[in-house]
Amino acid sequence: MSRDPAALEALVTQRTRAAGSSFFWAMRFLEPTRRLAMYAVYAFCREIDDIVDEAGSDEEKIRRLDEWERDLALLYGGREPRQDLAAALLPAIDRYALPVDDFIAVIAGCRMDVGAGVVRPSMEQLDLYCDRVAAAVGRLSVRVFGDFDAKHSIELANHQGRALQLTNILRDVAVDAEIGRLYLPDELLSKHGINGTDVAAVLAHPNLPIACAELAELARYHFTQARAALRHASRRAVRPAILMLEMYWRIWLQCRKLGWRPQSPVLGLPKRVKLWCALRYGLFAGV
Repeated sequence: MSRDPAALEALVTQRTRAAGSSFFWAMRFLEPTRRLAMYAVYAFCREIDDIVDEAGSDEEKIRRLDEWERDLALLYGGREPRQDLAAALLPAIDRYALPVDDFIAVIAGCRMDVGAGVVRPSMEQLDLYCDRVAAAVGRLSVRVFGDFDAKHSIELANHQGRALQLTNILRDVAVDAEIGRLYLPDELLSKHGINGTDVAAVLAHPNLPIACAELAELARYHFTQARAALRHASRRAVRPAILMLEMYWRIWLQCRKLGWRPQSPVLGLPKRVKLWCALRYGLFAGV
């Protein structure tokens, strides 16, 4: 392809650094080639997420998501994509045999947020959403990390993706409510007498923390299963996964300490905690 590889590398690195997320910390412990591949995957995910979250008509958002699907078809068909960010994915796709289905899954997950978005999904719908927007990213990531094992690596990705996404949902209840979204499952809300689709009313219900605590136990289960899958992995290869898991576990613990009451602004880990996690689970993992 005719684009300058150095410019594409700079593009995905800048997009990842600018996001300021825990992801950037975690990926610093990969060797350069794998790190750049993960930056490209993250930049793709950030772009898809931004298309849905930023201002614009539903029609425009759908058009841009469709454009990404067309670019992926071009990439996997050996042709030049229209967007630079799509072209930046090609080295990672070729080097680590990244399956197109997981990229498409990320787009499908974000499509669920277009329009009215996700409000009181069923448990089945919530699991599908988590699989698409989080576990699919994990399935791409474990291939890049190395020492890929078709059974245990995929188990790690599926459970860790759900653990992290459910923790995000629990942490962000109040912030998501501000834009009319409510990812808490209908079954749990109904079980605790929380009815209706008025997001503000749900947020104010006195039983909401109880419903959140119950969903938190599902997240805890996935943390446990992810750790079980890690026992079969090369700890050096999956250091970024370990670091992300431990950082999010601390967010889970913070939310539990606050009684699962919705918080705005959202909770974040202090820099000193991120640094400690980076040293403990990144720099010294597998040593």
